[in-house]
Amino acid sequence: MASLPELAVRVARADKTFPGGRQALRGVSFEVRAGERVALLGASGSGKSTLLRTLCGLETLDAAEGSRIEVLGRNLQAQGRLAADIRAQRRAIGIIFQQFNLVGRLPVLTNVLTGLAPELPLWRAVLGRFNAAEQARALDALESMGLGEQAFQRASTLSGGQQQRAAIARALVQGARVLLADEPVASLDPESTRRVMELLLQLNREQGLTLLVSLHHVGLARRYCERVVALRDGALVFDGPTAQLTPAFLRELYGTAVEELETDEPPSEPMPLPVLAAA
Repeated sequence: MASLPELAVRVARADKTFPGGRQALRGVSFEVRAGERVALLGASGSGKSTLLRTLCGLETLDAAEGSRIEVLGRNLQAQGRLAADIRAQRRAIGIIFQQFNLVGRLPVLTNVLTGLAPELPLWRAVLGRFNAAEQARALDALESMGLGEQAFQRASTLSGGQQQRAAIARALVQGARVLLADEPVASLDPESTRRVMELLLQLNREQGLTLLVSLHHVGLARRYCERVVALRDGALVFDGPTAQLTPAFLRELYGTAVEELETDEPPSEPMPLPVLAAA
């Protein structure tokens, strides 16, 4: 019998309460195997972004008994405390945001090279001292995203879709094995949305990258992810195949809040994609 893939992510009894008493996560538990494509689905305020931030250590969970997050078999945080080696662990965890988080006045290549910061001495990261091999690595990542010609442009000159692809290239340079994407296409036009989602799918299939993608668009979840973890008011309300996300089932899960989710199917025209560089 073939062995099951290793666990990429394990979340146990995740609670998160912000100052003022707002509870963003309520006892969330689930596991993700290496190489899976998982959509985090939910309306605004459901806890998706908070959950992703806890998975890379940008937020800590409440100090509750049994609360724990493991990534790639290592403890990332437990009972409200980050692991001592959190900086080293972050090398394997890439995260991209809706806002791209690029420095507009810097060249695209320099922005991508910041993905190397966790593995460099602090002084080199601060001063931006990157050697030829590191620069070649970043250029390869940009080429794989179809952005080789834009490497020396200011990041502010790129379109929204190009900036998001540059952010993905930064995660590739980092050497991420798990990629967290927080509403990565929410601010993009339909063509850029399709291109970014197809690239994420390609990374999963060709390089085995584990994907957790926060979405509020049900059609995108159905098309690009094999599994969905659905949140409502901070609680996990469904964990299963995206094929089960029928309109009737969604209304059962979310009630009138289903109106906040986009349920139409995205355009289906194929789009040429660049050839990805080897991992």
